[in-house]
Amino acid sequence: MERLRSSPLHANISTALDKHLESIHMVQTQRKDEIVSASSRQRHGPPRCQDERVVLALAVALRALCLATRKVRTVLWCAFQMTLPK
Repeated sequence: MERLRSSPLHANISTALDKHLESIHMVQTQRKDEIVSASSRQRHGPPRCQDERVVLALAVALRALCLATRKVRTVLWCAFQMTLPK
């Protein structure tokens, strides 16, 4: 979009994209932790409290991803509108 516009976009656009990517990485990390926790629970028996913390951490990461996705969709729409010819 910056190439189409021949000028840099607002700094909030790149910030929102960075935050969205960071949220994606956080969900991936939490999901890996959940998988490891589930596989170790099958081997050693059910430690319920630890398992609930892992699931809650994943839920928090998913909520942050949802919010970041909404924001980045809005920011990209605004950036698209700025690149359209007048």
